[in-house]
Amino acid sequence: MKRTLALALAFAAIAHGAGAEGLKSSPLPKPRPVAAVPTDLVTTVSTANAISPLALFRPRPRPVVLAVPEPQPEAAPQLAQAPAVAPMLRPRARPAGLVKGQAVIEKAALVRVPQDKKSLRGKKGSVCGDPDIRGEVLAPVVSRVKGCGIADPVKVTSISGVKFSQPATITCDTAKAAKKWIERGLQPQFGKTPVVQLQIAGSYSCRPRNSIRGNKISEHGKGRALDIGGLVLANGTRINVAGGYYKSKGMKAAHKAACGIFGTTLGPGSDGHHEDHLHFDVARYRSGAYCR
Repeated sequence: MKRTLALALAFAAIAHGAGAEGLKSSPLPKPRPVAAVPTDLVTTVSTANAISPLALFRPRPRPVVLAVPEPQPEAAPQLAQAPAVAPMLRPRARPAGLVKGQAVIEKAALVRVPQDKKSLRGKKGSVCGDPDIRGEVLAPVVSRVKGCGIADPVKVTSISGVKFSQPATITCDTAKAAKKWIERGLQPQFGKTPVVQLQIAGSYSCRPRNSIRGNKISEHGKGRALDIGGLVLANGTRINVAGGYYKSKGMKAAHKAACGIFGTTLGPGSDGHHEDHLHFDVARYRSGAYCR
C-alpha cells in the first residue's frame, strides 16, 4: 500500500515537472521586462525617433519662430507714413493775405507801361499792322457792279517815308507789296538822292480793264492795283513817266525790279494803254508774274 502511494506521488511529480518544462518552451515570445529598458531611453525614442501612424497624415506643426511678431522698429516707419498721405490729398489753406495780393497783381497787369517816344513813332496813324504804312482804315467799299468792291480797304498816304501825292484806296496786300518795292526796287536805283514822293495816278476804280467796255473787271475795281505817274526826288527833281521814262535809267530799273514783287507790271511800250504811267497789281497767275 505504501509502496503504491509512493509510486503515484513519484509519477505525479514527474508529470508536473514535464508540464512546467513544456510551458517554458512555448513558441510565444516572452514579454520584455519593463525594468530592462531605461526610462530616459524610452522617453527619447517616443518623442524624437518614434513616428506615430497618425502623424504621417497630419501636417507638421509650424515652427514657433514664424509666429513671433515682427520687430516693432521696422513696422514703426510704416505706421508713421500712413497718416502723412492724407493731408497731401487736400489743398493747403490759402494764406490770409493772398487774395488781396492777387487782386493787386491783376490790377497792376491792366496798367499799361508807358513807352518812350521813339517806340511810339510810326505807330499812330499806321495801317495794315505796319508802322511804315501810314493812312487810315476805311469802311468796306461796296458796289452794284459784280466783281467790284473792297472788304477791308485802307487809305494810304505814305509808305516807308515816301509820300503819296494823293491818298490811295487799296488793300493791305497791295500796300505791303508797294512797301517792298519802294525799299528794295525803287530807292536803291537813286542812291544818295532818294525818292520822296510818288505821283499817284490811280488806285481803286470800278471799271473794266483798260476802261474798255466788255473787258473783265480791272484789278483797280478790287483795290489791288496802283498806278504811278511820276517820281519826285529829294533834290526836287521830278521825273514823269510820260516823256521821262526812257530818259531815266533809275525809273526803268525800278519798273523792272517790280516784276515778281507785283503779279503784274506794265509801263510804256507794253500794250499802248500805259504810256504815261506804271501799272502795278497783286494779281497772281499760274504761269508766274506778267511783266511788260
